[in-house]
Amino acid sequence: MAVLDILEFPDPRLRKTAVAVKNVDGKLIELIDNMLETLYAAPGIGLAASQVNIHRQVIVIDTSEERDQPLVLINPHILAAEEEIETSEGCLSVPGFYELVHRAQKIQYTAINRDGEPFSAAAEDLLAVCIQHEMDHLVGKLMVDYLSPVKRQLIRKKLLKQQKQKA
Repeated sequence: MAVLDILEFPDPRLRKTAVAVKNVDGKLIELIDNMLETLYAAPGIGLAASQVNIHRQVIVIDTSEERDQPLVLINPHILAAEEEIETSEGCLSVPGFYELVHRAQKIQYTAINRDGEPFSAAAEDLLAVCIQHEMDHLVGKLMVDYLSPVKRQLIRKKLLKQQKQKA
């Protein structure tokens, strides 16, 4: 397994729309394993393939305390959402920033698992928020898009400065 490079805002590649996965094959399983390795190394609780510059509809999540309950969502789709809440969100592509974002507290969703099997499930609280956050990445949307233009620009400038200092 390999730790992949995570794109950081304002990288334009984060704005690309991911395409649906047609087949769950060995190459996709390798991507999933590498994404999980990257997620745990970051450390984070969710990662979309778009964040590692692979624009396919694949998400990995692990909100467990022990970091031993990975959830793989291929071609996820939200069927229903209810009860809006405001939560403090961070993002591996917007490192060091935590901002208040409104999301549904409860969702019903469908996806395909890493074995290629379709399933439906319900999620609430942190898991529901995480799924919504990662699904945004698949359509080129970032948590900063929920912020005011002034706040988004401030974060952009700070991250560009940090990226310049690293280079």
